[in-house]
This record gives sequence, structure tokens and C-alpha cells, in this order.
Amino acid sequence: MTDGVEAVFDAVAAAAAEVRAGLPERRGYTDETNPSGETVLAADVYADDRLEDRLTALDAVGAYASEERDGVVDAGTGLSVTCDPLDGSSNLPTGNVVGTVVGVYDDDLPARGRALVAAGYVLYGPVTTMVVARDDVTEYLVEDGAREPVGDVQVPAEPSVYGFGGRVSDWTPAFREFVRSIESAGELKLRYGGAMVGDVNQVLTRGGVFGYPAVDGSPDGKLRLQFEGNPVAYVVETAGGASSDGDGSILDRPADRLHGRTPVFVGNETTIDRLESAVE
Repeated sequence: MTDGVEAVFDAVAAAAAEVRAGLPERRGYTDETNPSGETVLAADVYADDRLEDRLTALDAVGAYASEERDGVVDAGTGLSVTCDPLDGSSNLPTGNVVGTVVGVYDDDLPARGRALVAAGYVLYGPVTTMVVARDDVTEYLVEDGAREPVGDVQVPAEPSVYGFGGRVSDWTPAFREFVRSIESAGELKLRYGGAMVGDVNQVLTRGGVFGYPAVDGSPDGKLRLQFEGNPVAYVVETAGGASSDGDGSILDRPADRLHGRTPVFVGNETTIDRLESAVE
């Protein structure tokens, strides 16, 4: 399995080079929508195609699924890999950070987060980096389609940043009060960039909390369990932090639909504990 997991992230690194090179000419919206009803950019489709080609060619991969596809692509027997091919793609026209999120499950999809054997993400920032979680969490520099380790990653002991998605007017009163308590205490600095991978990377680098809560009209939040919630929860928990859907670890949340959604909170354990106490 270890060799299979390594092969998956080698393939993701190779695809990342192709994705990054193809972004400049694919910043426009298409006439297509994804299974969640969102209009997609040409870059979303391109990234999905590159990842599917690379990953389904591996002997270790038996299934591929992404935010851009209705169902699961059958690739034989082996690991199930999920992707958010271009997380935060709406940032692309404005030149802000985007990324790719990957989950590697040892189970059929949809699957609970406890079935993950690895997860990670690529960040297309000033440089292209990859973070991979297995027994521990490692950051890589991605250049020319290959990845070179930079060092291990742990959530810092002291939280320093926060960022939450959704409109404040749509937050529940309990969650709104929790955020107000953080802001009034002046203990954390606001960092929110509109791409989940970038905001989660801030938490891994600086400590703190990121979340997208349940909101009016979306009681399960906006983020997808298989493609976003489970993988980032796995990464942050492996790095010594915590995750929550507002009630408990995201990794314990039932998975009943491939494109099902979940509230997502990840960060320092003490901050996540405070959040759960505030919104229960």
C-alpha cells in the first residue's frame, strides 16, 4: 500500500506541473456546471482531465472521483482517489491562490474519513508546494513534475490566525457569537483568501482555525465531505491539530452521497474544542 500511495502523489506532482502550465490560458468560465450546480472554469476541466489521466493509469488505483464528475471512474482494483482538481478556482481570474486537494481511501466511494490512508494538497502559490499526510505530514517543493521534501509539518502550539467562509448574515447566532469572541479578544489575526487550501495552509504554518460553517440555506455547509472535508481533516489531525463538523471529528461523519457536504472546521485542538462548546 505504501508504494501505491507514493505512486499516487508522484502522479499528482506530475499532473500539477501540467495544471500550473495550463492555467494562464484557461481562466475563463465555460458553459458547463459541475454536479453541485456551479459554473466551472476551463481550468477546472483541464485539471480534472490531467489528474484522471495520471491517476487511473496507476496499477495501485481502482477508482477516481472528483468534484467535476457525477460518478466514480472505474479503474480496476486498488485504492480510491478523490480530487478537488482546482480548489478555489474562482480566485484564478483575480490572480489569487488556488490548489488541488487529494484523498486516498482504502474503501469504495463514498467513504468515511477513517478509510483514508493518505491525503494531501498542492498549493499553486508563488512556488508550487505539496503537503502529504500519512503517518506524519511532509511538505514538498514541486518542480518539473517531481517533488522534493522540504521538511515535516506540525500545527504550531500557539494559534495565531483565523478565517471563516460564508456571509456573516447567514451564520447561525451561536457561530456568529463565537467569531465575535475571537475578534474582541484580539488573540488571532484574520486571514481568509477564498481558497480552502490556502486558508488551511495558513493554519498549518501559523496555527489557528479555518472553517466553513453551516449557513442559512446550506445546513450542511458548502464544502464536500469526500473531496475537501475528509482530506483536510486528515492532514490537520495527522499534523497534531483537530477537525470538527461542529459536533465531532469530520473523519467520523457518515458518507452517504458522493457529493455530500459538511461543515468544516480545522485547527488547533484547543480552538476547535472552544468552537464545539460554543455551537453545540
